Amino acid sequence: MAEVSVRNREDALDIVQDAMFSLVRRYASKPADQWRPLFFRILSNAIIDFHRSQKRRFGVFSWLSPSDEERGSPIEQLADPQPNNGMLNVLRNERIDRLGSAVSSLSVRQQQAFFLRCWEGFSTRETASLMKCSEGSVKTHYSRALASVQDKLGDLYDDEH
Repeated sequence: MAEVSVRNREDALDIVQDAMFSLVRRYASKPADQWRPLFFRILSNAIIDFHRSQKRRFGVFSWLSPSDEERGSPIEQLADPQPNNGMLNVLRNERIDRLGSAVSSLSVRQQQAFFLRCWEGFSTRETASLMKCSEGSVKTHYSRALASVQDKLGDLYDDEH
């Protein structure tokens, strides 16, 4: 979630590590069943803070920000690392890259809704609590995210069905 949102593996790892430390520092005494939603709230806030600081840092001097090529792919290889069929691996990697690109193009709030609802499996109510917004906002962000991703992956999706 962090890597796709910030498009830099090292920054994403720093954000996740800081979020984990914050969770332990602030909420170690909470019951374990509350840790997961608390962690994602902390992580979501940290991602938003990162984007705000980047906007301030590079707002006036945007030509200083690294290009997408310098940042690398937003999603690491999710494919099975065992080589089984070269052509299948090429197709799988292409699909992963296209999905990463589609998700990266979403707004930060749409990315949050997409990751929390689709990838992490949180309910609309839980996602609203984590994102500190209404359930209606979550539904709107998630719907727009899905529509955008499906639009960008339309031909890929159609090939599968």
